[in-house]
Amino acid sequence: AYLRISPFGLVPAIDDGGYTLSDSNAILVYLVQTYARGTHWLPEDARDAAEVQRWLTVAADNIYAGPCAARLVKVFGTGHDHAAAVARAHDLFTVMDAHLSGRAWLATDRITIADVAGFSY
Repeated sequence: AYLRISPFGLVPAIDDGGYTLSDSNAILVYLVQTYARGTHWLPEDARDAAEVQRWLTVAADNIYAGPCAARLVKVFGTGHDHAAAVARAHDLFTVMDAHLSGRAWLATDRITIADVAGFSY
């Protein structure tokens, strides 16, 4: 039944009144465009929107390959290379710490879906 909502078996996935979607970043964009259009969650300004997209990509790539993979090994015993994932996480967090020095949010001067995408790790 879940594969009808998420054909690749990915988590998370939603069913919003018959519209099904998987992939956390796609879900965030969909929810904002559907229920919070024109808000700070997904800015309309080209530069701010590009910054949000950049951090969504970091979440899908660097965060997934670093802290997410390390957690998958520790919590679920997956076959990821734990040492490599921890090293990637440390490298990522070094960059993120420097980026966040003197600012509260990843992409703009307000919270956006970029912050939500990176929050869990």
